[in-house]
Amino acid sequence: MITSAFSSFATVTSTLSSSAWIDILTAPFMVNAAIAGLLISLAAGFIGYFVIARKSAFAAHALAHIGLPGATGAVLIGIPVNIGLGVFALAGALTIGALGKKAGKREVATGSILAFALGLGLFFSRLSSAASQQMQAILFGSILTITSGQLWAFLVVDIVLFAVLALIYHPLLFSTVDENVAQAKGVPITAMNLIFMALMALVVTVSSQAVGTLLIFALVVTPAAAANTLTRSPLSSMIWGSVICLFSIWGGLVISTVLPTPPSFVIVTLSTLVWAISQGIAAARK
Repeated sequence: MITSAFSSFATVTSTLSSSAWIDILTAPFMVNAAIAGLLISLAAGFIGYFVIARKSAFAAHALAHIGLPGATGAVLIGIPVNIGLGVFALAGALTIGALGKKAGKREVATGSILAFALGLGLFFSRLSSAASQQMQAILFGSILTITSGQLWAFLVVDIVLFAVLALIYHPLLFSTVDENVAQAKGVPITAMNLIFMALMALVVTVSSQAVGTLLIFALVVTPAAAANTLTRSPLSSMIWGSVICLFSIWGGLVISTVLPTPPSFVIVTLSTLVWAISQGIAAARK
């Protein structure tokens, strides 16, 4: 299998000139994918820090799956998949956020909602052949098919995200670090939880376009976890998380044009590789 892969690589590289590679990398669909990667990375890197710090990795993973019935239901009734996924993810996020940061209670509820959502998504997909046909794109992403209209939607999400974070950054960070002290100081904890979960739902909805609902962990959680290992400063961690996420997406796009592999697979692989390297660096420091 490895020999076959190298043979395919040699065949492809020998038949394409440097100008052909440039033509591929500058094609409209590839430019759209690269811009989408930048917008997704900015959002995922900044919200990812809070996902790790607030121990909400399972919730982030679950939100993408909770959005599955929204995506398949959207296909069923003929509306954009992103809208359906976003509505269900937001509803799930607000439900989970209302439970606060008590891990036991929240995770039981999250797991229960997740199981029901997956079952509902499968039910909707069986009601429509069109939904069944789009299941692979929904589950594993399709970054190369992102349109200019979707890019504008991604930009709006980024603007909303950074505007809200600018307004609530300090109380959100305070409640993340020490919820009890923050509450004693008058920080509205429930409001912070709800706003954070709503923002996370937006980012998950956008990021799922690149790697799908099954692999969303690799963009929202893994780069942030790697960045948190390398730096302790919240702002530095957010920036590094975005850089790692961008490296994974752009690297995945480039490599997938050279090797016959799906971009989402390469993106996830690069993200995981960077995380593994960061763990090695952290272990070496001890």
